Amino acid sequence: MSGTTTAAAALRRRAAGAGANRWVVLVVLCVSLLLVAVDATVLHVAVPAVTEDLKPGAIELLWIVDTYPLVCASLLILFGTLGDKVGRRRILLLGYALFGVASALAALAPDAQVLILARALLGVGGAMIMPATLSILRQVFPDRRERALAIGIWSAVAAVGAAVGPLLGGFLLEHFWWGSVFLVNIPLMLVSLPVGRLLLPESRGAGDGPWDVVGALMAAVGLFGVVFGVKRLGGDEAAGSPATLVPLLVGAVLVALFVRRQRRQAQPLVDLRMFARPAFSTAVGCIVLAMLALVGLELIAAQYLQLVLGLSPLQTGLRLLPLTFAAMAAGLLGARALRRFGPRRMVCGGFCLTAAAVVVLTAMGETDDTGLLLFGFVLLGFGLETTLFAAYESMLSEAPAEQAGGAAAIGETSYQLGAGLGIALLGSVMNAAYAPGLASVPGVPAGASSAAGHSLGEAYEVAGRLGGPGGAALRRAAVDSFVHGLHVTLLVSAGLLLLGAVAALRLPRVMQCEGAAPGAGLPVPRSPEDQRVSV
Repeated sequence: MSGTTTAAAALRRRAAGAGANRWVVLVVLCVSLLLVAVDATVLHVAVPAVTEDLKPGAIELLWIVDTYPLVCASLLILFGTLGDKVGRRRILLLGYALFGVASALAALAPDAQVLILARALLGVGGAMIMPATLSILRQVFPDRRERALAIGIWSAVAAVGAAVGPLLGGFLLEHFWWGSVFLVNIPLMLVSLPVGRLLLPESRGAGDGPWDVVGALMAAVGLFGVVFGVKRLGGDEAAGSPATLVPLLVGAVLVALFVRRQRRQAQPLVDLRMFARPAFSTAVGCIVLAMLALVGLELIAAQYLQLVLGLSPLQTGLRLLPLTFAAMAAGLLGARALRRFGPRRMVCGGFCLTAAAVVVLTAMGETDDTGLLLFGFVLLGFGLETTLFAAYESMLSEAPAEQAGGAAAIGETSYQLGAGLGIALLGSVMNAAYAPGLASVPGVPAGASSAAGHSLGEAYEVAGRLGGPGGAALRRAAVDSFVHGLHVTLLVSAGLLLLGAVAALRLPRVMQCEGAAPGAGLPVPRSPEDQRVSV
């Protein structure tokens, strides 16, 4: 009897220890996410300083901002599925190392071309890190209730990173040169690399077949071509230009061939049957729409706060802070709200709340309205995080555990693809609404008006060179046109968000904690080597 009691107590202690280890793993994964999230936003407040120092052209400036999400989106499927095959922790640690090296290169970039290359390498590192964090989280939290809480914490940390990026960037720009915004990645990497090696468990998928190298490259090149073509359109390139059409067509063909190849493979990189589940496909679409509508607004908002309202980079970061606090609150409350309201009402309500926030922000003008910005940013942060949390949780829970890397890669690809497309699309809308107001400014030469139509920052430079009444008139016309373009862009974003709310009606009404998906929430048998946890 006493032996049975002792054995039971030992089992309880081991179970408690296993539970504790899961939460330690979550902490390490959250640090990994923080590394990527900070880098994704830290550059936004530094764009004016980069423009002044490196003098990039309009297309180069677009690439400095967009290369990271473009490269990252292109390679997520490649590295997510490779992690399923060779080990998710191994890919994660390699991503840390590359991220650190690329950050040093970006900080010391002497010109725009080197900075674009460094941002591309950061995108490669990010593509290694992001799907690995989500797939490891999916593996160590098989119970959906615990996993929902873990995803809520994970997404709250993402919001922290999004806020820390502009705030930290603003602080560094107040005291150092713009390259310092990249140096913050190096201490995080130096901590994450040894800690991750010691504490993270190694895990792999169940498949024993070869990794489809050809399929992975097809997906990477195809996605790159599609987004590259869209970026050309976003940079005011002609729709019929060969440099725009060729990447779009080649990318679309390669993506179609990738889908066809995966359907014929006995052991595909990505099990496309997941898309036959309404919850999975709808959640992926909602992530794309949310990012498509909103990521471009963040860049435009930073320019509005600095160039129209005249705030410093640090003040800009502080103004965006309420958005992050609201997003953190939504992430931490998300698990309980999801159990109570279900995925459908959570995602649909989040979209509607975010659309309302965007409409509120159309009242922004040429003068500072602190109360309006505070209210709008709080609504925006809470609504966006509610949408993304519920969509990510539904998508990840629908995927079988052995496909965790592929599913996480699809989710992160949709996030990054939506972000890249959003910047290109909303940037195009902004340019289309901004430029006509500067086509003919009284008292300003036609060449100066044309140059000012490229961006508000360039308009300020041209106005400064002109001076006198002509310069003042050009500056006034540029500000009026920028605010008008901002309003038009906000209304387009609100329309996309309402489209997302309609799409979310296909999600399940209630959160199914058992039997949500075949294989979901169940441990996958693996070899003894795969079951070991490196400590």
